[in-house]
Amino acid sequence: MGFVSFVGRVLFASVFLLSAWQEFNGFGDDGGPAAKALKPKFNVFSKTVLVHTGVQVPEFHIKYLVAASVAFKGVGGILFTFGSSIGAYLLILQLLIVTPILTWRC
Repeated sequence: MGFVSFVGRVLFASVFLLSAWQEFNGFGDDGGPAAKALKPKFNVFSKTVLVHTGVQVPEFHIKYLVAASVAFKGVGGILFTFGSSIGAYLLILQLLIVTPILTWRC
């Protein structure tokens, strides 16, 4: 049963690891295509947060958000594969940060 559990963790983490590898390869100086696709969505998201809550989202370069996403997916996927709960928390944190931004309509 332990082998089946390990294979399941490997298959689940492979989605995150392959995504992190693809974003890492295309990163470049400006954050690559992921940053270009994320910028308009993040702008709409931050304006909506300001209108509904009155809280100003701090300004920063989108390439740092992409780099953090790559790091969380990569490290979280590797740790999750070997059964660490810290890896699961990193993957959950990455999803909690990026999902609202990516699902926002421009």
